[in-house]
Amino acid sequence: MNTPITEAASSRFITIEENGQPLKLHYNDVGQGDRTVVMLHGSGPGASGWANFHRNIEPMVQSGCRVILLDCPGWSKSDSIVSTGSRSELNARCLKAVLDGLGIDRVQVIGNSMGAHSAVAFALANPARTDKLVLMGGGTGGPSQFVPMPTEGIKLIGALYREPTVENIKRMMNVFVFDASSLTEDLYQQRLANILARRDHLENFVKSVEANPKQFTDYGPRLGEIKAPTLVIWGRDDRFVPLDIGLRVIWGIPNAEMHIFNQCGHWAQWEHADKFNRMVTEFLAR
Repeated sequence: MNTPITEAASSRFITIEENGQPLKLHYNDVGQGDRTVVMLHGSGPGASGWANFHRNIEPMVQSGCRVILLDCPGWSKSDSIVSTGSRSELNARCLKAVLDGLGIDRVQVIGNSMGAHSAVAFALANPARTDKLVLMGGGTGGPSQFVPMPTEGIKLIGALYREPTVENIKRMMNVFVFDASSLTEDLYQQRLANILARRDHLENFVKSVEANPKQFTDYGPRLGEIKAPTLVIWGRDDRFVPLDIGLRVIWGIPNAEMHIFNQCGHWAQWEHADKFNRMVTEFLAR
């Protein structure tokens, strides 16, 4: 592909219906191919599909995929929303509506953290449309058996939503990745700008958690229903969603395999991008 892959050139909007109301969602649409890969981001303030996966997009496109990066409702350029029920199922419904609107039947879904919970919710509700799953740092909202909940990282996300400052971003990112020395002041400032650009997202996330503290459904008892081949990827040092939850995911999903990155936090696709890209493109092409 000769044309450079950029966020601006691939930026798109679509209006769907959620709970009888119009909801405008933003997504990026890159590449062409027989297979469509959807990438779903995590729940951190200021997150977006592009920011979450910018180190992974080009290898997926080069492997012959069309890549859709969906900004979930309440993040980036998508409309804001208050989620009083399951956020995982809300995102899954939105993904289905977007795919319907784009005329896409079957997809391979890559989800990170909240995105992994949402990918599982989508697979459970739409088994015939789920070709393969890649889940990083999530997949079920169940508790860790070894780490007190909420975890250190989740507490820091909550603090950042309530007080969006560069100091709180640094506190969160310091436990988000294994080695925070690779994070630059520019990255922190850009993330803060993204957060402050949509204060409605911050306020509505806080309202959502107050209305329903358990935003992410515990799918542990239903994981056995998922028939799609699944690759589970985790950081050994994840301080947001501990490793034992990943073991629970592969214990539950019959056709699942797992890769654990050493010296890796909650952002495997960023911290170990080259190996992640090789492993995931090979898995999705099988």
